[in-house]
Amino acid sequence: MSETDPHIHVEQRAVQAGAAFRNAIVSSLGLVPDAPSTVTTGCGLQVPYAMTSPRPESVTCLPCREHAHREHLRFAEQVELLSRMPGAPFTGDQAAEAARWARDRAERFSG
Repeated sequence: MSETDPHIHVEQRAVQAGAAFRNAIVSSLGLVPDAPSTVTTGCGLQVPYAMTSPRPESVTCLPCREHAHREHLRFAEQVELLSRMPGAPFTGDQAAEAARWARDRAERFSG
């Protein structure tokens, strides 16, 4: 824990943070990415990776919570837009489920 910053942050790329994203990388590429030692956060700080969390309930930095809220809403919109394009790699039902997940996560970050 940092002596100057006791807060738990969220990574700048909030939607791509956490075990679920890492597992998706592993299953699709067969590679296990190393966890970085430090990351840039939603509030712009560089902090040790151990001082971040993808779980809304754990994030105590308010600017990071606001950032993650916006990022998840943006992701939901992007998924919905992509699902309407010809040749989309996922079905409308899959897109709706992903958008629901992202909006639910956004709501948890705003609370």
